[in-house]
Amino acid sequence: MFIYNVTIKVRADIAIEWLNWLNNEHIPEIINTGCFIEAAVLKLLEIDDSEGPTYAVQYKAESKAAYNLYIERHANVLRQKSFEKWGDAFIAFRSVMQVIN
Repeated sequence: MFIYNVTIKVRADIAIEWLNWLNNEHIPEIINTGCFIEAAVLKLLEIDDSEGPTYAVQYKAESKAAYNLYIERHANVLRQKSFEKWGDAFIAFRSVMQVIN
């Protein structure tokens, strides 16, 4: 199992609308690519969120090949859609992890 983790700092004034979009539009679009089997949204705690909250979205892929397919065929288009909708009101950091046990 592989986890594609996207950590996102969202500007406070759009946080509620952004979270609604994330759950109802963006995550379903990513899951519908067929590259991931599920996603979880987590809120980071014990950090300075005076400028806005920070979330981590973890997408689970059954194989590295499934993740690679997402990156090669879908990632750029879905990232661009995010920037078109939200501009610079968020910043994202991405990482990939392999589940060991």
